[in-house]
Amino acid sequence: MMKNRILLALLVVVMALPAMAQKEQLNPVYTGVTSLSIAPDARAGALGDVGVATEPDANSQYWNPAKYPFNIARAGVSMSYTPWLRQLVSDIDLVNLAGFYRIGDYSAVSASLTYFSLGEVFVEDAITIKPYEMAFDVAYSRMLSETFSAAIALRYIHSDLQYDATEDMSPGNAFAADIALYYNKYVMAGNRECLLGLGLNISNIGTKISYDGGATSEFIPTNMRLGASFLLPIDDYNTFSISMDLNKLLVPTRPSYRQFLEENGHDLNDNSFYSEYNSWLDTQGYNDVSPISGIFKSFADAPGGAVEELREIYGGIGVEYCYNQQFSVRAGYHYEDKYKGNRNYFTVGAGFRMSVFSLDAAYLISTAQSNPLDQTLRFSLSFDLDGLKYLFRR
Repeated sequence: MMKNRILLALLVVVMALPAMAQKEQLNPVYTGVTSLSIAPDARAGALGDVGVATEPDANSQYWNPAKYPFNIARAGVSMSYTPWLRQLVSDIDLVNLAGFYRIGDYSAVSASLTYFSLGEVFVEDAITIKPYEMAFDVAYSRMLSETFSAAIALRYIHSDLQYDATEDMSPGNAFAADIALYYNKYVMAGNRECLLGLGLNISNIGTKISYDGGATSEFIPTNMRLGASFLLPIDDYNTFSISMDLNKLLVPTRPSYRQFLEENGHDLNDNSFYSEYNSWLDTQGYNDVSPISGIFKSFADAPGGAVEELREIYGGIGVEYCYNQQFSVRAGYHYEDKYKGNRNYFTVGAGFRMSVFSLDAAYLISTAQSNPLDQTLRFSLSFDLDGLKYLFRR
């Protein structure tokens, strides 16, 4: 049963990771299927979880599928692996498989499969259960001009978090879509021709997810990601780039437990009213908000007004140095307000690319000693299918 207790603690971290922030004025944005918010690949992971406007690669499906038509390769596939929350347990993993194929010179199709395993849990009567979440999506992207492209993705989401065989729970299912835009253009900076990239991806626009047959439901992590990237060639062999992403969860802010205690005259340090709090959310109308209404509501519903709305914006910045398009070193920083999650960390990584494959690795260094995300590793192995085809023909 100790493993079961560990899993319960883990689910609190995974499903409500913002709870690591300070208690004072804590008011995070809660969602279900939090694994959809985990950066799957090592390149973006080394850049501070930045990727909406970076150069296209096989892993663009998660960050911005509109980048695929600008990919130099005709087709590619990538597999990424992340051993997750190793500070707590040893058998939680995130695996992502992504691939694309360019159709002609102006469009592309792509797909990805993400599987998030919460490991094995032993319960009563020698029963073993394996909670997990998965998502499968396909996308179509097309160049609308020489510098601008758009994409739409459709996603199926399945989440089975039943951690006790006696609980009245069932797997949750949801459907979602992404809308993405990408702009890149060569601009002159002094006597150097530099590449400017701009990207926008509104992801996971879709249904709510329920684990009790529809009696209650949770928002999925609908997110708006906006970013920019600037690549500067130093000479024929060396390039340097800097990229930045900003994110805003398009999910309404749940009235906080503290608000419930204040409104009902309870002791602010009393934690025994959570069942009443969940019923109180119904009276506030939070559980009745539709996903589309929630998107618009999310811009102006924070109890703290404009200041709190700004706190809900989080993001990262990353830099990358590349030699001869083969060796890369990367670093980044990810920021989130301490009252909205406090997931603040540095990232570092490196990459090696050949004509056929590329290998990338990333390492996370938390700025808080108690953060279970500290020392997270990510690995990605990508293949250029054009290169493989050429290799076998030889």
